[in-house]
Amino acid sequence: MRPSALLPLSIPLAAATLLAGCGAPSDSAPARPSERFPITVTTCDFASEVKAEPRRIVTMNQGATEVALALGVASRMVGTAYLDDEVAPRFQADYAKIPVLAAKYPTQEKMLSARPDLVYGSYNSAFSDKNAGDRARLQGQGIATLLAPAGCAKKPERASWDLIWDELTVAGRAFGTEDAAQKLIDQQKAELSTPALKDAAKGQRIFWWDYGSTNLYVGAGKGTPQLLIESVGGVNVFAHLPGNWADVSMENVVGSNPDVIVVADAAGHPAQERIDQARKDPAMSQLRAVRENRFVIVPFSETTSGVRLLDGARRVADGIRALP
Repeated sequence: MRPSALLPLSIPLAAATLLAGCGAPSDSAPARPSERFPITVTTCDFASEVKAEPRRIVTMNQGATEVALALGVASRMVGTAYLDDEVAPRFQADYAKIPVLAAKYPTQEKMLSARPDLVYGSYNSAFSDKNAGDRARLQGQGIATLLAPAGCAKKPERASWDLIWDELTVAGRAFGTEDAAQKLIDQQKAELSTPALKDAAKGQRIFWWDYGSTNLYVGAGKGTPQLLIESVGGVNVFAHLPGNWADVSMENVVGSNPDVIVVADAAGHPAQERIDQARKDPAMSQLRAVRENRFVIVPFSETTSGVRLLDGARRVADGIRALP
């Protein structure tokens, strides 16, 4: 479901900063690729030089893959890895043309066989010694690296849309697609401000169920579930718990008496198994949300750092509006 020991947006941000390498053009015309590079991009306190427009990009996680596809660099991608679930329909045609290096993380040997000039990961684990390898070592081999601001080893205080937009900005600079990145950021900001999204769950008390059957792994007050619930105007019944995620007992879930249950759906942890469990459990089955089938299913990939987090907000909003 997740890269080893890593949770969506639970590992993170050292601020993403970018430094131009060669100075700005003298006029206001858009810079040609040769004029944008070399540049230095800094993510997670590591400065990586991108010497020329990347032509052989490898993405190590689904989030990174879908950001790259959203920014229009599919023709420059030579390898992908580690899907949590299905790639979004709007990206599938481009994704199908790119070699898949491994179902999870590729070995260093396999990754290097793609001859990348830039490697992009969503989680710090992508650059462990057994996977792509240390970022400094890759830099020494002439390979630039990007790590999502929400995937740094140093944890952020909480999930935020700024983390997502930092990632889009830094990826756009590294790829030479700044305009596409800014357009996408502007579109996301505009949609988040619409009443159709921000008021969809107004007054609804929401329990976010990630996985688990005895002790339940739930969205707490600092992670992406909290961010998504806030973004649609709902109230997280476990917002008072510290951190991004928390283990809670079945008794605490029943005592929270939510109006809506959001269930994450991922390979190895299908949402329907938890819904069936809720309907069979003597106590949980008595909750109004269970009796009235007030479940909303969200793909795991729409709950993690990346371009599809807004898809998750939209899906929660649409799902709640459709409930009885």
